[in-house]
Amino acid sequence: MLIADVLRAKIADAALATTAPSATVGELLSVLAQYNVGALPVVDGGQLVGIVSERDVVRQLHERGRELLDVRVGDIMSADVVTCSPRDRAADLARVMTDRRIRHLPVCDESGLVGIVSIGDLVKTRIDQLEREREHLASYISG
Repeated sequence: MLIADVLRAKIADAALATTAPSATVGELLSVLAQYNVGALPVVDGGQLVGIVSERDVVRQLHERGRELLDVRVGDIMSADVVTCSPRDRAADLARVMTDRRIRHLPVCDESGLVGIVSIGDLVKTRIDQLEREREHLASYISG
């Protein structure tokens, strides 16, 4: 299964949410809550410049306290972003995400950012795939 297949299922469910490096952490938290997601790609001028997650916020909150709500996303985001392509295999990326302890991967093609996948998306895809295989085998066995 390719990442493009994972994205097709996700895109049917929701739009791609992003944030800007100039947004405040308070604004970021609103968007995370609104879309019920754990991370957002950070986009500036149509270009992916980073990623920011709930984990980034929690770590900074510990260091900065309440003032963090007024800090810019660009000051806490991870700028060294690991991305993937729609043509990548989901199983390969599950291994990359596990090994690198990454929960979210922006998906980019020649035109730029096209989506984001989470480790949960990959697990759901694998479970759905196994269920289809089980149903196929049961149907084959029962004739």
